[in-house]
Amino acid sequence: MKGKTCLITGGTSGIGKETALALARMGAAIVFTARDENRGKAAKKELVDQSGNNDIDYVFCDLSSLQSVKECSQIFRSSHSRLDVLINNAGTWVKERKLSKDGIELTFAVNHLAHFLLTNRLLDLLKSSTPSRVISVTSGLHGGTIDFDDIGFERRFKGMWAYRQSKLANILFIKELARRLEGTAVTANCLMPGMVNTGLSRSSGAMSKAIFKLLASKPEKGAMTSIYLASSPDVEKISGNCFSKSRVVETSKESNDPEVAKRLWEVSVGYVQKWL
Repeated sequence: MKGKTCLITGGTSGIGKETALALARMGAAIVFTARDENRGKAAKKELVDQSGNNDIDYVFCDLSSLQSVKECSQIFRSSHSRLDVLINNAGTWVKERKLSKDGIELTFAVNHLAHFLLTNRLLDLLKSSTPSRVISVTSGLHGGTIDFDDIGFERRFKGMWAYRQSKLANILFIKELARRLEGTAVTANCLMPGMVNTGLSRSSGAMSKAIFKLLASKPEKGAMTSIYLASSPDVEKISGNCFSKSRVVETSKESNDPEVAKRLWEVSVGYVQKWL
């Protein structure tokens, strides 16, 4: 990974932080996003101290604001001439329906639209840095369908439904992105880290938090497939797949529907067009 630059969303804790640490130890230049300046500074110092790699930095990004995502991409581009690995890692899960800074259902906005926008704004940099990789963290909880008639769950909301839909959107995005990137030497894959004890469950309700605490694995274990997809030569030419425990796995029928993937792409463009 020496000489390579990695951008990771959500690197102040959990899977993102463990992924950043491992790749930094391999010699990669690391940039991670943080929505809190103090936590960003603290995580940077910790990562530098633990890895011995001084080429680590953070950029402020509030994934609930598409303007902030745009500004994040601009800041990154102003200081980096290449991008070898983009890891769309950050995510949220809320118990009650909330809106993003742009008035979009929060789970869909943060887990899908923010990463859709960030990836597209950095796509030309990824193409000029080939071979390069886009990696998105999804979940084994993905499922159901994309409800294009009520994508923001205005009629009826459940945190689990919104989360499942957003994770399904992650897979569909990667599938369509891989199709669009054929022949470019930019690969796009996603992964399911399993149940991991991270900050994801902090707003998901008492029962979900209790389940996470009892059954979830540690973040360093949950990060293993992210690290593998970012660094292994074995997957350099593999694209459009979902991995778990560093192996290709099957995902839901809906997540493999190319027409749904294309429609989601078009709908997503409609949401983020102003910031593209």
